[in-house]
Amino acid sequence: MTYLFETRMMVRDYECDIEGIVNNANYLHYMEHTRHLFLKECGLSFADMHRKGIDAVVARMNLQFKTPLRCDDEFVSRLNLKKEGIRYVFQQDIYRAADNQLCFRGTADLVCLVNGRLAPSPEYDNAFAHFIEKNSPQKP
Repeated sequence: MTYLFETRMMVRDYECDIEGIVNNANYLHYMEHTRHLFLKECGLSFADMHRKGIDAVVARMNLQFKTPLRCDDEFVSRLNLKKEGIRYVFQQDIYRAADNQLCFRGTADLVCLVNGRLAPSPEYDNAFAHFIEKNSPQKP
């Protein structure tokens, strides 16, 4: 699979549970951090958008845990993006860097609240336009 964006991170000891593997909740942090870095690359700041009254919020997630990450593992978090109606659907995969083993696969559906109301966001649409067009099904 070809991805639109990726970033490298490392598992910190406090992210692991008594079994010595990354606690499942931390994968949500990895996903969110990756999306925020992607936003920056697209020219948007999550904090600046909030100050303008535009909040991208998670509406739904689907998570699949494949192979556990452990303390000090370096990993690569990758994402793809498509738009379905007013939802931005982020496909996010995490691979252990040492052997490129798929550790986690998830999707996060985000919607925008504009001044507290569910609405499309021209700012997000414009920032993602190139990526969304690239991943949209071709029209006959």
